[in-house]
Amino acid sequence: MADKINVAGVPVDTRHWIGGQRVASAETFIDSSPIDGQPIGEVARGGPAEAQAAVAAARDAFPSWAATPRAERARLLHAIADGVEKRIEELAIVETTDNGALLRSHRRGVMPRVAHNFRFFADWLLKLDHEDFETRGHRNHVSWDPAGPCVLITPWNAPLMLATWKVAPALAAGNTVILKPAEWSPLTASLLADIAAEAGLPAGVLNVVQGYGAEIGDALTSHPDVRRISFTGSVPTAKRIAASAAANLTPLSLELGGKSPLLVFADADLELAVDLAVEQYDNAGQVCLAGTRLLVEESVAEEFTRRFVAKAGALRQGDPRDEATDIGPNIHPRQLEKIDGFVRRAIADGARAVIGGHRRDGQFYAPTLLTDVAQDSEVVQEEVFGPVLTLQTFADEDEAVRLANDTRFGLAATLATGDPERAERVTAGLVAGTVWVNCFFVRDLQAPFGGSRLSGVGREGGTWSFDFYCDLKNTVTAPKGFKDHG
Repeated sequence: MADKINVAGVPVDTRHWIGGQRVASAETFIDSSPIDGQPIGEVARGGPAEAQAAVAAARDAFPSWAATPRAERARLLHAIADGVEKRIEELAIVETTDNGALLRSHRRGVMPRVAHNFRFFADWLLKLDHEDFETRGHRNHVSWDPAGPCVLITPWNAPLMLATWKVAPALAAGNTVILKPAEWSPLTASLLADIAAEAGLPAGVLNVVQGYGAEIGDALTSHPDVRRISFTGSVPTAKRIAASAAANLTPLSLELGGKSPLLVFADADLELAVDLAVEQYDNAGQVCLAGTRLLVEESVAEEFTRRFVAKAGALRQGDPRDEATDIGPNIHPRQLEKIDGFVRRAIADGARAVIGGHRRDGQFYAPTLLTDVAQDSEVVQEEVFGPVLTLQTFADEDEAVRLANDTRFGLAATLATGDPERAERVTAGLVAGTVWVNCFFVRDLQAPFGGSRLSGVGREGGTWSFDFYCDLKNTVTAPKGFKDHG
């Protein structure tokens, strides 16, 4: 295979990045674009040998990187952010080609956020501290020690942004990293390796290996030298990773998606509520935080539905490189089949498609709203991860909260109400890692992020990220006992 491919004029190396060098594999896999289904190129397909090499490189680089002063680690992370900002256009077009998300979103929001991820954790590192405290005259001092090599396994729906949400704090903490991107969208991770090397990151501190989870992922997550594993993806895969990590008691951080509710009360600003609901089609519904279960108070359900249908009907679906496009394709034919299967089974069980409910040409699925769905039905209980919403009604606040919490998940929830006291009562009763009131997708890296129930294990963001990526140490010092060195 060719070492590099041309993606819309951007050269991308398709080999692994291990120990500061490009490494080929005997096997490859085809990476295709969801825009037209055409192959982009062949990508190195790693297995146990590449996993072993990457962990060895990370292990060997760890002592020096862990000993690097905080200020120097922070400087290098800012240098990586500078490199990202210089290549925003290239990163945006490569990622749009690779995963089908909107080019305008990548340019204006996603890639700038990638740079911000590095800058935020670089700055947070420099102020990371815990005030000393006393116990019977003894001084307690809390410190965050680097843990060791970290395996970071990232998803395909926002490849580079979600990868750097993990990579940046892991590196800031003084750890070395083995990044394994999703096989459906591996290309911007390769560009990140180039950017990090150009920024001066030492060899072996960041390694990028590509391939299938069953072939390379298992070898990474079961390795005894790996000290942290962070994964974003599905519950079944997370269970396999947890089982693999159990032999070494390797700590895990798992973000596993959800089935989030969007509650609309009769006292809400209905136009705002409709806008929030239509926003759930963002990224063709491939957003883990999406409020896919619309729960609307009975007295306004008819008017809400009328306005929703009108607004959703105005969305433009098509080529994500077109500035006028609102919804692009779904990532892969297999994912499209999964989405369509959910909808077909729901309709067979009595659901009604108010809008959508069918495929379009290529890898596009029409924005869909299903009503007449039972609370225990598959489409209400399981994550579809496509442009499919359900609408149910409730009579009062208690029923709203009960329906909202009645799934196995608990990642997020969105609430539309004009009553601040109701907002406090309802949010207190919701099982969710993040709750938005009269807004959606407002995220600050200072805040804890993660899910309850099957939506995940642990929290990251701000100091919570360093708590995960470090071994916390408390040093207790007696007031006496030191020799006088004066």
